[in-house]
Amino acid sequence: MRPQQVLLLGLILLVPVLAFLFLKSFGTNRYALPTYLPERVDSTLVAGKWQRDTVFHQVGEFRLRTQAGREVTGTELRNKGLYVASFFSPDCGLPCERQNAQLVRVQEKFRQEPRVRLASLSVNPTPDSVAVLARYAEGSGAIAGKWFFLAGDKTVVDRLLTREFGLRPVPGAQPTQVVLLIDRDGYVRGRYDGTSERDMNRLITEIDVLLYTYDHP
Repeated sequence: MRPQQVLLLGLILLVPVLAFLFLKSFGTNRYALPTYLPERVDSTLVAGKWQRDTVFHQVGEFRLRTQAGREVTGTELRNKGLYVASFFSPDCGLPCERQNAQLVRVQEKFRQEPRVRLASLSVNPTPDSVAVLARYAEGSGAIAGKWFFLAGDKTVVDRLLTREFGLRPVPGAQPTQVVLLIDRDGYVRGRYDGTSERDMNRLITEIDVLLYTYDHP
């Protein structure tokens, strides 16, 4: 057998071995979502050794009015799977319009997925907030029971923004266009620029990842 033939035969036999090693090394890798808002680090004794474990913040319970005039709780929003939280002011203009256009894409992508809900919180509540929310929801094409527009007392809203969602609004500035992904346990699993198509594409992908982890624990 010629040297060239020996070399070719060796390469042919080597390919399956390399493929096996590649799959063995990398085939079990998974795309894991991060968890945001670390609160503290606890130490746990495991098999006689102390291990450090980060404890993350869970969004606390809240109760807000919807565009339909009824109240909805944080538990209701996430009890089926997850929700996408966003923040707006009815008079914020173009930034909120751009954000809502992206949120419409998310709603349409998961229209038939009952485990995905959207919640847009008004950071500037008014006495006629329910009527304002209803007009805003209608203009955004929100599906009833799928996309909730929410409002509450100023103190409640401020607490949610700062303490529960970890945002730091600038006084006098327009509401932040941060969008958050909240899982079924109340943890923040994603943070995005609501006006960025690229970021919102990432949100759609990460919702799929989170749903996959629910289906394949």
